Amino acid sequence: MGAGGRMSAPSNGKKTEAEALRRAPHDKPPFTIGDLKKAIPAHCFDKSLITSFRYLIQDLIMAYALYYVATNYIDQYLPHPLNYLGWAAYIAVQGCVLTGAWVVGHECDHDAFSDYGWINDLVGLVVHSSLLVPYFSWKISHRRHHANTQSLENDEVYVPRFKSNIRNYYKIMNNPPGRVLVWLITLLIGFPLYLMFNVSGHKYERWTSHYDPHSPLYTERERKQIIVSDVAILAVLYGLYNLVLAKGFAWVFCVYGGPLLVVNMWFTLITILNHTHPSLPYYDSTEWDWLRGALCTVDRDYGILNKVFHNVCNAHVCHHIFSMIPHYHGLEATEAMKPLLGNYYQYDGTPILKAMYREMKECIYVEKDEGETKGVYWYRKEF
Repeated sequence: MGAGGRMSAPSNGKKTEAEALRRAPHDKPPFTIGDLKKAIPAHCFDKSLITSFRYLIQDLIMAYALYYVATNYIDQYLPHPLNYLGWAAYIAVQGCVLTGAWVVGHECDHDAFSDYGWINDLVGLVVHSSLLVPYFSWKISHRRHHANTQSLENDEVYVPRFKSNIRNYYKIMNNPPGRVLVWLITLLIGFPLYLMFNVSGHKYERWTSHYDPHSPLYTERERKQIIVSDVAILAVLYGLYNLVLAKGFAWVFCVYGGPLLVVNMWFTLITILNHTHPSLPYYDSTEWDWLRGALCTVDRDYGILNKVFHNVCNAHVCHHIFSMIPHYHGLEATEAMKPLLGNYYQYDGTPILKAMYREMKECIYVEKDEGETKGVYWYRKEF
């Protein structure tokens, strides 16, 4: 498939499902990163410390308000067993709000929160650690992902399988109940397993963990930062331990643990769906370059949650090209780039549940087209 990059995308960026599933251009684009930067209004690159803190404080106020209502009214005013429904609603909504705070913390990873590195690291350390994410450990590996997106050899996470590596249990689970089960397991424990054991991550020659200062993920110069991350996580765990002693495990789970599971579920789902799509190619070292890799992401529509998640889902293409742009400028920058990106801009408005099932069914492994000599790989589903 040729470049076709100058062809106009739909004016509103929306595509039918058939258009969204059409293979993305994979040749070198007819524009440069400099061209894209010129297309974006200069103010989109400006970072406001006040604005960034406003979004973070807004999320924290909302989280506290939910906590206050839940702990003071659910058990007092809802009879058993309706109080269980009340707590379930709290966990779901609080998890969404805290995912928004997670996204603001993620801005710190890319120095998009402010122009001050020490403030970015301090805010990121507090926000991520509070959600049991090792800040510096994640920051380092996540930046490596951005530097190597869609590279079969060097991407840091969500590295696709080859057909030769498909194990028998994938074939056993390749049916509707199996796909649902795989999604449930992935959303529930996928992110913690990645952090602890590098599951779905780049394969290294030895055991790899985000909590290990001597992990092959990190250089000698970065090891002290990993220790700081670990100490911060241990401090939060110690605080939770004392909270359990004071309030009981059930209270801590309902107030904190349940929403944290929801945060991890949303984060895992968002990142998988932004990077897994039948239209997106992967490249080996003979074809990969940074810009083509960065273009191989897809924007998704989560409805009202787009705003709650600070547009990390529907401005993800922009985020991979210019990760230093703050989230509050992401949509404007996306719209500014669309005319130049043309068919290189990928958007899929398929309802999320339908997209989850389709991607689990269609995107099992990657391989070249028959007779293809270039190092371009596409998702396949046939065993």
